[in-house]
Amino acid sequence: MKATEVGKKSTTKNADDVRGKTIFFFGIVGMLLFGWIIFPLFIYEQVDQPIQFSHRTHSGDNVALKCADCHSFDKDGRFVGIPAVSKCAGCHSHTIGASGEEKRLVEDYVIKNREIPWVVYSSQPENVYFSHATHVKLGKVDCISCHFGHQYTDRLRPAMFSRISGYSLDVFGSTLFDVPSTPSTGMRMDDCAGCHSKHGFKETCIDCHK
Repeated sequence: MKATEVGKKSTTKNADDVRGKTIFFFGIVGMLLFGWIIFPLFIYEQVDQPIQFSHRTHSGDNVALKCADCHSFDKDGRFVGIPAVSKCAGCHSHTIGASGEEKRLVEDYVIKNREIPWVVYSSQPENVYFSHATHVKLGKVDCISCHFGHQYTDRLRPAMFSRISGYSLDVFGSTLFDVPSTPSTGMRMDDCAGCHSKHGFKETCIDCHK
């Protein structure tokens, strides 16, 4: 066999090796991108809130309202949750602004005394027990410690629910790689345990799982 033929075969083999490795590399990258970025877009269902609401207007820096004025506790210390329409009616018995959403609030819900079917962002699994009163009243935890900059939002974003598990994206968190030293954007068990450990609180399984 001539040296030139050997050289051609060697060059062809090297080119095939490089091509094969390149295809393999981009195949792996493509699968990772599909599994981590594209696929979640298909499994999550977007659910819009029935009406828009501005937290900034109600609880911004220049407003006297506090979180507890609307999201309050009952006499037993239990969290009442999302305020009833009667709470809104205290200020919005009639339209006081130019917002079309406020007009819908008054006409569709306040006047008709209909409860607003708000979509809950962070419904935990049924076996998870969480007490707001324990954290807010006993632990003196500020609302924004968990709800971040929610009081400065002008609109209510859509809720995202997994078509497979039914859990909210707010529970799982939108951050794919959650470094332990960095607060997660979700409400997973690791987030709870990390905060408890930071404040020297030792919990048992049945404290949170009933």
